[in-house]
Amino acid sequence: MNKIRELREKQNMTQQELSNKSGISRSYISQLENNSHLIVKSSTMVAIAKALKKPVSAIFFK
Repeated sequence: MNKIRELREKQNMTQQELSNKSGISRSYISQLENNSHLIVKSSTMVAIAKALKKPVSAIFFK
């Protein structure tokens, strides 16, 4: 399972709620959850990590 989805679901958060908290569009979050081959800007990584209250490395780097 995708790490963003896994962490989001553990926090009982919808894609829309993550979108609202991170400022990243729901459609882009969906793309990130379904396609691990996207190139993601560092600012996007930071916004999602802050919204999920996790370090960037725990979400985007294996």
